[in-house]
Amino acid sequence: MNVGFVVNDVRTEEASYTTVRMAMAAHNLGHRAWVIGVGDFALDADDRVRARAVTVPANKKGYKTGATFLSDLLGGKAVRERITVDDLDVLLLRNDPAGDAHRPWAQGAGIMFGRAAVRSGVIVLNDPNGLAKAMNKSYFQLFPEEVRPPTLITRDAGEIKVFAKEHGNHIVLKPLQGSGGQSVFLVRPDEVANINQMIDAVARDGYVIAQQYLPAAEAGDMRLFVVNGEPLRHKGKYAAFRRVRRGGDLRSNIHAGGSLAPAEVDDVALQVAEIVRPKLVQDGMYIVGLDIVGDKLMEINVFSPGGLGSAQKFTGVNFARVVIRDLERKVRYMNYYRRNFDNVELAAL
Repeated sequence: MNVGFVVNDVRTEEASYTTVRMAMAAHNLGHRAWVIGVGDFALDADDRVRARAVTVPANKKGYKTGATFLSDLLGGKAVRERITVDDLDVLLLRNDPAGDAHRPWAQGAGIMFGRAAVRSGVIVLNDPNGLAKAMNKSYFQLFPEEVRPPTLITRDAGEIKVFAKEHGNHIVLKPLQGSGGQSVFLVRPDEVANINQMIDAVARDGYVIAQQYLPAAEAGDMRLFVVNGEPLRHKGKYAAFRRVRRGGDLRSNIHAGGSLAPAEVDDVALQVAEIVRPKLVQDGMYIVGLDIVGDKLMEINVFSPGGLGSAQKFTGVNFARVVIRDLERKVRYMNYYRRNFDNVELAAL
């Protein structure tokens, strides 16, 4: 199996990243794992998609750590070629448009070239047309209100202040586009006098999301992975972990100061996953990270959801390997049908 992993920039990958873990798992299982930056694609004059890609030596097996794998991927032992993307079995779109705010041309590049690869029968995950619908956090509003906290999206400060008052002056403000806890503010009843400054800080980059604060967020949130529309589970253990806030910091993101803890995936979390399942399947979302607080979703991460290594830390299950085994199954299906299968249907099959 030949697998391509699309990232923002190959040089900025880190050993702990889920993409690196999956590429290493694919290589260790005997597959060819190519890593491609979004700026490395080309649609040639013969209408075939090609890319400058990098992989580790085929004869080196059994990588034990992401650090060793990444060292070979970025170092002098790496194999660098201009490959024909249309000949890959699977292309995983793992680049995050929010990470390319400084390169607007790069934000939709993975989707554009992914669509072209689909036409040649490559399995592209997540489905590029589905990802196009999710280019900002307004995608979240397409899911049932039963799993969403009340939300307002606007640039009007007056509307935000009315919304805040309706919810006890206890709301969260964050940008419509962005990730990783950037420019996220908690408006508390005793700090509402500062709301104008908070709104200005978020609105200078675009639209503002105002969201009712969920008291259960004091304990952090749960990242639960969903694959093929179902919670990812292997040997009775779910791919999930908790992110716990530090002190008074609203953000539980690990690089924003949060810490990790084991997760208990209960019936409430499973019900949330079940409610969002039809929409994820409809949009061809193969691998998704659900951020759950109580019986509500804080976010649905469809671009490069990370944390499979964190889930492995608490469960002992190599979920990256489980995902690659699942991709093998999809490739077999595609081969049976001579690459004549709808991508969005195969994505969550």
